[in-house]
Amino acid sequence: MHDIVIRNGEVADGTGAAPRRADVAVDGDRIAAVGAVTGRGRREIDATGRLVTPGFIDVHTHLDAQLFWDPAATPSCHHGVTTVVMGNCGVTFAPVRPGQEGYLAAMMESVEDIPADTIMAGLDWGWETYGDYLKSLGRRELGVNAGGLIGHCALRHYVMGERSLAEDPATDEDVAAMAALVGEAVDAGALGFSTSRTFLHTVPDGRPVPGTHARPAELDAIAGALAARGRGTFQVVPRIGERDGAERRNSVAEMAWMEEVSRASGRPLAFSIMQSDRRPGLWSWVMEQTAAARARGADLRPMTAVRGSAIVYGLVGRTPYDTLPGWAELVGRPLAERLAALSDEATRARLIEEAERPSTLSGPLAPKDPAKIYLMPPGSADYDVSAGNSLAAEAARRGVGPAEAFIGYCLQTGGLGLLYYPVLNQDLGAVAQMITNPDVVIGVADAGAHVALTMDAGNSTYFLRHWVRDQGLLDVGRAIRKLTLEAADLWGIPGRGVLAPGAFADVNILDLDGLHLHTPEMVADFPLGAQRFTQRARGYDYTIVNGRILVEHDELTEARPGRVVTPV
Repeated sequence: MHDIVIRNGEVADGTGAAPRRADVAVDGDRIAAVGAVTGRGRREIDATGRLVTPGFIDVHTHLDAQLFWDPAATPSCHHGVTTVVMGNCGVTFAPVRPGQEGYLAAMMESVEDIPADTIMAGLDWGWETYGDYLKSLGRRELGVNAGGLIGHCALRHYVMGERSLAEDPATDEDVAAMAALVGEAVDAGALGFSTSRTFLHTVPDGRPVPGTHARPAELDAIAGALAARGRGTFQVVPRIGERDGAERRNSVAEMAWMEEVSRASGRPLAFSIMQSDRRPGLWSWVMEQTAAARARGADLRPMTAVRGSAIVYGLVGRTPYDTLPGWAELVGRPLAERLAALSDEATRARLIEEAERPSTLSGPLAPKDPAKIYLMPPGSADYDVSAGNSLAAEAARRGVGPAEAFIGYCLQTGGLGLLYYPVLNQDLGAVAQMITNPDVVIGVADAGAHVALTMDAGNSTYFLRHWVRDQGLLDVGRAIRKLTLEAADLWGIPGRGVLAPGAFADVNILDLDGLHLHTPEMVADFPLGAQRFTQRARGYDYTIVNGRILVEHDELTEARPGRVVTPV
């Protein structure tokens, strides 16, 4: 008998082929057969009317710490994700010298909004090299599979100390030491290397993170360590569109060095690119430059999100007006107290007056245009960016200003209604062109990061529901390939991303017609009671990891079958 037989499902096997009616047999942690399975299973699953796919691979996460206290990687596991890639953007927790752990935790908070004290309380540390970090993670019972990249920020600080933050180039000895450590990390199981070039990523004192000013020669040498081993992917948050000028000077330079690194090393280089209303047309130029570089032999792979990357505002967390004194007094209070304050007529009038006073909003979290902020009421997260769903439209319907409309909306929804404020990928037409581009990788959901400010970990569900089911932008076979085999191939993760005999038994059985995204909710389940947004889905009948059921009818089981994955 087989351990599990999944019968009569529509199997989209990850290769890009159209779904076909087939059975899938599982023995141990592997796929035993795909087709007509005559043998019985100890567990028989009727998948009639359901889509059967490989488990999804999320290639851009920051779950490096969270997996130590949340081995199921919630909420990613509720969205069909069976493998996560950590260590993106250059920020990791290894290598680290004894006594420097707090520095890396503070840098992670500064870049990715994961509270440093939560990190320090949630990690047992005790490692120094990146390989030791992976071993420590691998000794834990994991719900999902996890692979990691060694990050340039930690690496450079480990080798150079305070000099790592300077604009002066690394010495030859520094570069050789870094390249050697990257090689050791890949030998120990790292999937590759990551770096951050954007000026937006800073350490707590405001200086750009280590690696921001690294010269191409340093990056070439590090890529050479991957080349010498014939494996490992190079991941970059590039300096595209920053301090550019009309000639796009920095963008041109970034594309040039990334092409050179990939061509010289023969390794794939994945980099983040998002459409921005502040830089119209830049994303399209990047697509053109990528195609040209690939024609010249560089394996460049742009990565983007499948919808707007957004700040989530609401009374449960941050509001659009928290930079104002009266509103700031409400920050941190329990939801019931905040609702009571808004219900008080005098307090409400004072808050409205303050918020709608001209030129009082400031700070990076303060939205500029209520016409670009959208309602997300409790129940269903539709991410509706139509003009009629904006805060400005709600204010017009109520005959009041935006702040008063927001307060009314909060009171009407018991404080559970949220606002969705896309800051990148605001133009869904541009997003559609990017995600149908064969060079583009679906990613940048940032699961595990910006925990009380964003919630994009459900992007795989949105992708299938919106772009595939509702819009018909991609056919099912191609869409599943983008969530599975393309990711596995790019990151060199063997035996994942496909349903075929001998492959690992990472499987989703889902109801495509019934896929539903719940509105994000705020919970306080991180170490020390830190708050974060999470988001559930409906429509995942089963998610199987390494042959064991992790999610059954949208609920977690007790199984923790995940493991650390290493490159081919």
